[in-house]
Amino acid sequence: MRLNREPASQPAVSPTRLHGTLATLIDRLDASIEEEMDVIRWGCPVLSFGNLSISRVATMGLNPSNREFVDESGNELEGPSRRFHTLKSLRLSSWAEVDARHLELILQCCSEYFLGNPYDLWFKKLDQVVQGTETSFYDPVCSACHLDLIPYATSRKWTELTSVQRSGLLSVAADTLALLLLDSPIRVLILNGQTVVDHFQDIAGISLQRQPMSEWTLARSSGRDISGYAYYGRVSTMRGVDLTQEVMVLGYNHNLQSSFGVTNEAIKGIRDWISRTVGEATRETFG
Repeated sequence: MRLNREPASQPAVSPTRLHGTLATLIDRLDASIEEEMDVIRWGCPVLSFGNLSISRVATMGLNPSNREFVDESGNELEGPSRRFHTLKSLRLSSWAEVDARHLELILQCCSEYFLGNPYDLWFKKLDQVVQGTETSFYDPVCSACHLDLIPYATSRKWTELTSVQRSGLLSVAADTLALLLLDSPIRVLILNGQTVVDHFQDIAGISLQRQPMSEWTLARSSGRDISGYAYYGRVSTMRGVDLTQEVMVLGYNHNLQSSFGVTNEAIKGIRDWISRTVGEATRETFG
């Protein structure tokens, strides 16, 4: 599991495979996702934030924010503010009209996400813990990328969706992560927050080791303090898919972007733990 400063010599993810995965997810926008799920149906599925083909490290969230597609007033982002393609930007009346050219344009905006107008308010904080692996979302040479369990943006936050909506979306897209990790260069997967940890364990069919981390405790002036927990495991198969290589899975219970106020000290503690854990694994592998 060598995570060095050398770029990947060539993309490890087959472009044909990514085209096929994206086409399947687009088909599901019309065939499997019901109106009641609150999905932004005119926005494309988001396979990755950043270049999956050269990233050895990926963070994991729940699903893309609506702010990837709309501004504060709910208007579609356009021009230099646009982050991902939509029916309007691709000049389509429906997703049934998508062809190979459109798929390539969508994949390109995913790969080049951090070169354009990234949602820094969300990603800058997460990048602080990613740097524990000596990679970064913003480093074009030794880059990390971000993946979501659900590649569809919803008009409301995940926590505001009903349990029926959440389970429906997980059911529709449960196989997406396995298809993205298959043959990819990703060797470390970092799970951001307890909800992501819980859903990942369900989807992957594994139980991660949990360890209390007292230095990550978030003190509260009123009420109980919020304890910190680290999660660790390895996965080589998922949803019946052989990933061909083992992936180290690291997680923590604090959602860095939550309104509970994760402290800089806790973020530094998480970053240092990730750095130690990846470093130890590298030394065990290569001596």
